Amino acid sequence: MHRILLCAVALAMAMPAAQAQESLPQMRDELKKLQQRIDELEGRVKDAESTATQAATQASSRPQAESALNPGVSVILNGVYANLSRDPATYRINGFVPTMGDVAPPTRGFSLGESELAFMANIDHMFRGTLIGSISPDNDSIGVEEGYIQTIGLSHGFTIKAGRFFSAIGYQNQIHAHAWDFTDAPLAMRVFLGGQLNEDGIQFRWVAPTELYWDLGTELGRGRAFPASLSESGKNGAGSLNFFTHVGGDIGQSIAWQTGLSHLRTNPRERTFDDPTAGVSDSFNGTSRLWVASGILKWSPNGNPTYNNLKLQGEYFRRKEDGTLVFDSPGAALANGYDSRQSGWYAQGVYQFLPTWRAGYRYDRLDSGAVSIDTSASGLTAADFPILAGYKPKKHSLMVDWSPSEFSRIRLQYARDYSRMGQPDNQVFLQYIVSLGAHGAHTF
Repeated sequence: MHRILLCAVALAMAMPAAQAQESLPQMRDELKKLQQRIDELEGRVKDAESTATQAATQASSRPQAESALNPGVSVILNGVYANLSRDPATYRINGFVPTMGDVAPPTRGFSLGESELAFMANIDHMFRGTLIGSISPDNDSIGVEEGYIQTIGLSHGFTIKAGRFFSAIGYQNQIHAHAWDFTDAPLAMRVFLGGQLNEDGIQFRWVAPTELYWDLGTELGRGRAFPASLSESGKNGAGSLNFFTHVGGDIGQSIAWQTGLSHLRTNPRERTFDDPTAGVSDSFNGTSRLWVASGILKWSPNGNPTYNNLKLQGEYFRRKEDGTLVFDSPGAALANGYDSRQSGWYAQGVYQFLPTWRAGYRYDRLDSGAVSIDTSASGLTAADFPILAGYKPKKHSLMVDWSPSEFSRIRLQYARDYSRMGQPDNQVFLQYIVSLGAHGAHTF
């Protein structure tokens, strides 16, 4: 623009005054046209930069060589050798339900744990699709762990996910088991989420345009699994509702942090559980409210985790349930009033002391809290529900793992588990985890 004006001035000075006076209107028109042209070119440059940024964002959300016609395919193989001092077939966490099932440790000896087969790709400029199947040879079962579509083209920080996905309740529940820092889930996840909660439903998430990372979201679920119940899935509308938010940021170049708060609401109907001590199957009907607070701190020298890094992680769970407890359902079917306030937490730290070696410790603690069972109408006593007797389970876990590459890991873990009253369970796990094919990055 300045060059155009200088040229115009020079030409004007070189012309006779009268001729310059006559040429001024024409020169102004030409300058106006040039300015319009410059504005048009600047607009096209901005559009091109925006398109390039969007394309780079979409490309970064998928592994290299992945495309709509060539989706990313990966396989996770997970093998475990378990040496347990107490029979896993009698496992329970006293003071809490559920028992057995997903909350129990793996079977003794060698086993091929739950493996994954994943397909993922950007569908078009608006959607991305993911399908992750779980294969459990010990149970001879194949299921869908996650299967959802997710928007990638919405603006203003909004994202929608629909299908089956791991709920954003807490922190670790969203992470696939092969990416956990320990072989098994914390006790709190087992008793409050039934192991790991994946829901059929829809998730809305908004990331705020702030300097600190801040998101808000909600999930409407079918209520297909604990802490809801399968019978709840037959209703119209949502069987579970989850609200969550996370805040995170950096402290200098070496420290990153994130905190989160979640609240899960559901109304179980005929949520059954086995009481191995009494030899009966009971059920619960009522309301369940769960709050989860989480915190994660990551340290690496100057932000480079290649050689050394430290990760501290912890979550606190608190659940309130009110309703009716049915004894020996569907046998005697004696109804009793039930009210409970229970809590639990875990804290863990994992330190990478060499480029391929890590060591970690985790402490789990539960409190069965205040449990009130009104048995006046049925004539039963609290002794008829021994699994719910007051107790404070705890567990110590130590692990060391070796990762020769980002695609393989071998882990040795020792745990002393006080979930059952009486003698503790000494648990030794030797685990391998390998990844074949393209696999996307995990969350913070």
